[in-house]
Amino acid sequence: MTWTESGIDLAVIGSGSAAFAAAIAATNQGRRVVMVERGTTGGTCVNVGCVPSKALLAAAETRHTAAAAGRFPGLAPADAPVDFGALICGKDALVAQLRTEKYTDLAADYGWENVHGIAAFTGTTDAPLLDIALGDGGCRRIEAAHYLIATGSAPWAPPVDGLKGTGYLTSTTAMELDTLPESMVVVGGNAVGLEQAQLFARLGTRVSVIEALDRLAPSEEPEVSAAIEEVFADEGITVHTGAALTAVRRDQHGYTVTARRDGARTELRAEQLLIATGRRPVTEGLNLDAVGVKTGIRGEVVVDEYQRTTNERIWAAGDVAGGPQFVYVAAAQGTLAADNALTGTERTLDYTALPRVTFTSPAIAAVGMTDAESAEAGIRCDCRALPLEFVPRALANRDTRGLVKLVAEAGTGRVLGVHVIADGAGDLITAATYAISAGMTVDQLAHTWAPYLTMAEALKLTAQTFTADVARLSCCAG
Repeated sequence: MTWTESGIDLAVIGSGSAAFAAAIAATNQGRRVVMVERGTTGGTCVNVGCVPSKALLAAAETRHTAAAAGRFPGLAPADAPVDFGALICGKDALVAQLRTEKYTDLAADYGWENVHGIAAFTGTTDAPLLDIALGDGGCRRIEAAHYLIATGSAPWAPPVDGLKGTGYLTSTTAMELDTLPESMVVVGGNAVGLEQAQLFARLGTRVSVIEALDRLAPSEEPEVSAAIEEVFADEGITVHTGAALTAVRRDQHGYTVTARRDGARTELRAEQLLIATGRRPVTEGLNLDAVGVKTGIRGEVVVDEYQRTTNERIWAAGDVAGGPQFVYVAAAQGTLAADNALTGTERTLDYTALPRVTFTSPAIAAVGMTDAESAEAGIRCDCRALPLEFVPRALANRDTRGLVKLVAEAGTGRVLGVHVIADGAGDLITAATYAISAGMTVDQLAHTWAPYLTMAEALKLTAQTFTADVARLSCCAG
């Protein structure tokens, strides 16, 4: 007979951003929380996602900056030798530090219980229970007033001939290599693929990118895609767009990758192959059917606007719920789910002004609608794009690669979307997010204070192009 432990307000499956946000919200209400994690505490972001990738990207950018120093009169380019093993060790040390400070120690400070084990639902739809298979071979069964599924997502690979058994890299395993590859093929031209391709290229790897759609960054504005393709070309990264991966083979020398474009066959050879074709929710083994929790076509847990599943006592947040895959979205959803479950607030989130950043260099950032999305929504728009050659900060940086594009509602001038490829685009897009949230118009943006010689000034300058020729303005002309 199995003993069932009760008196738990919230049982959380997972220990990433959504899980921690929910646990913090619940314990702040004085509720009893149990968190179950089958792997490493901290989830994707701190362990294998945001933190390690951005740490290595920063190192690669520093090396590239030294090599590009010749763009400034009076400076000579410098070669910075790469000790790849030391870079990986440094990355691992940073990850361990942040995992301890922001996750392990934080949980101890708040006082909820962490359980290491594999969780699966049992019981019935009306009376869901959670069985936890413990590492020592034991089992623990708990009954909670509410449950939160926050198991995140994992890299996904398409069903391509020969791929499954080749031992290809993902964005996770690529950052665990102990030697720098001489060559690499990256499959996928969205955010993760772009970041990984430029990271390895700047460290000295010969990189080729394969993207099935007709341009890199296919979800961004076409002008942004064209700009990042030019950047990649300048940095020696070979790009194959509109190319569908059809077969992969591996031998002792590396990988042979076959792609097809417009009926023509392309074959690439490389030491390493990195598949960056997206992520899928992790729900395997949770036994969701037993408690009436439905999943969607991509394996995501189906939730309503309150993060509630098809079982009124079970909630889901973060990547596993199939929404935008950003750590800040996961955290917001985790807090939302805890609040709605435990206090019945029925609060929702507004994703209208949700920003996104791809940490290439120059970075890509966007918020709000694209030109095409506004047309699909039946909104007449007026758009302007300003090349960085008209932005004083970019001129001072001797780097005018990129642009800022504003999408505005025709007639009212209300800002609908902002799209940027520029150094510091991630910081600029925060200001744009506030502008869209506040319902600002391009005229208001054009007359808002902007410090001179900041990249954020590009937002104001682009707004001014709706009524003026910025090429004929003096510096600081407001």
